[in-house]
Amino acid sequence: MVEELPVGFRFYPTEVELISFYLRIQLGGGHATIYSLIPIIDVFNVEPTQLPNLAGERCRGDKEQWLFFVPRQEREARGGRPSRTTNSGYWKATGSPGPVFSPDNRVIGVKKTMVFYIGKAPKGRKTKWKMNEYKAIDETASVSTIPKVHNHL
Repeated sequence: MVEELPVGFRFYPTEVELISFYLRIQLGGGHATIYSLIPIIDVFNVEPTQLPNLAGERCRGDKEQWLFFVPRQEREARGGRPSRTTNSGYWKATGSPGPVFSPDNRVIGVKKTMVFYIGKAPKGRKTKWKMNEYKAIDETASVSTIPKVHNHL
């Protein structure tokens, strides 16, 4: 049962909280309470229109933001690129991945923005669906090094 929250409450964690708290808990084995906020779903196996209904308890009514832990694909774990295609289209990375800094200016993760296209690559039609992917990196990495990928949100 969901506890009563004050009117206007919105679960809206910062990028630092997503990586240094929620993702670190997931990497450490997870916790049932976290999954009610951020469920584990392979977002690349569902259509973007289905995502709002699959969101965690605190995000389900939100019209702008839903959070998911995405399990690594077998091919990604072996050094390959993940498949980001659905039945109707594909997610395409836009721009360059950018570092996410902690308050004390350490690089704690990498953020990649993706846009959903309907159809087959490279002739798909761009939609308004946008997704940010966050990956935690090795705490000892710097901006000039290639981050060691642990998992992603």
